[in-house]
Amino acid sequence: MTTAAVDEIKLGDFMNKMVADLGAAASSVLVIIGQQLGLYKALADSGPLSAEELASKTGTSARYILEWASSQAASGYIEYDPITLKFHMTPEQAAAFGDEESPFYMGGGFYSIASMFKDEPKITEAFQTGKGVSWGSHDSCLFCGVAKFFKATYKAHLIHEWIPALDGVQEKLEQGAKIADVGCGYGHSTLLMAETYPNSQFFGYDFHQPSIDQAKKLAKEKNLTNVTFSTAKAKDFPGESYDLVTFFDCLHDMGDPTGAAKYVHSKLAPDGTWMIAEPFAHDKLEENLNPVGRVYFSFSATVCTPSSLSQEVGLALGAQAGEKKLSEVISSGGFTRIRRATETPFNIILEARR
Repeated sequence: MTTAAVDEIKLGDFMNKMVADLGAAASSVLVIIGQQLGLYKALADSGPLSAEELASKTGTSARYILEWASSQAASGYIEYDPITLKFHMTPEQAAAFGDEESPFYMGGGFYSIASMFKDEPKITEAFQTGKGVSWGSHDSCLFCGVAKFFKATYKAHLIHEWIPALDGVQEKLEQGAKIADVGCGYGHSTLLMAETYPNSQFFGYDFHQPSIDQAKKLAKEKNLTNVTFSTAKAKDFPGESYDLVTFFDCLHDMGDPTGAAKYVHSKLAPDGTWMIAEPFAHDKLEENLNPVGRVYFSFSATVCTPSSLSQEVGLALGAQAGEKKLSEVISSGGFTRIRRATETPFNIILEARR
């Protein structure tokens, strides 16, 4: 094997990148620990604290907390004052890590990353066999992580941006409409809409029974009477004449998204709308080789594509399908009017009508 000459400056830059990536990966478990033990919340709520003070507030060991906080400060996730010897969080850091109800909360993604490592043997085998790995066979960290991550996204955008971007839908919801939220997971999207539009009736469906159980629990805690959760697939959910059907970040996970599109078409009212939220992606691979694409391609390889391949047809759109490919799937279901209603750095929102 012939080895090309190495440019030492380029090699140095590449090694610096690798060190940064190793640090990010190594700190991921500490982010989860920080969430589990309430360390971020304590810092966000209390202001500057020494390691000993943070340990006292959270009932933890000061020696461990010093190492944890030092790692987090080195990551830029919290701040350290060398004069007072105390740690604190900026408002921006607190929004991302200190408050699970924040629309900017990022902590959930780290739980999902934990599941990727736990499921590595299954995924490695799938790479060798070409077979799928079903959603329900993943480590449970995936389900809570996905729910936490997308809950923040929905809180930030769903009510104030996405629904108003749809043609006439907000008015229908305010007056009273019938909505199916398919692939609802823990039901955060369904519950958010049900709270905002009390005159409408919402039906959340997911094929993963543990997720539906959690959704029912959350609905009961919120004492909502206009929402119902049931176990069902995208091609067999019950009900007719829905004014709105929503698919949040799930169409690409399905084995037969074309079949799902046809089924949704048959379940809509004549003037109904299908709203599809999918991971943001351009149509060309080279246009997605960026930080957001990096995250989505990684999850696509370990979660989304294996999930699709475990089901019937196994189209395996992947989490970076892009608007063109998604529109082809949607139009194959009989929809003739498809448009990009809006977008965020993480999502594209498509509106489909008959």
